Amino acid sequence: MRWYSFLAIYLLVWTICAFIVLPFGIRPHEEHEKIKGQADSAPANFRPGLVVLRTTILSLVICGLLMLNYKEGWITARDIDVFGEPAGFSSGVG
Repeated sequence: MRWYSFLAIYLLVWTICAFIVLPFGIRPHEEHEKIKGQADSAPANFRPGLVVLRTTILSLVICGLLMLNYKEGWITARDIDVFGEPAGFSSGVG
């Protein structure tokens, strides 16, 4: 796999992980004081640095597993083919 392919996959995984990690650790306004003009739905203690750190760690773990799977071939496209080969079709492999 070329480095820019891995970078593109990493950025996609990082973005997905950011949305997964985003709601964790957010506290409602009942536990903190509300600032004048702040919406009721706004988090009271949003810390973007912590979200970026958690996202980076999670995405590194996931991309590491994806890279190991790519090198070792633990799960291939043939393993997740739930429908099988159509009747009368020959892929020419095997």
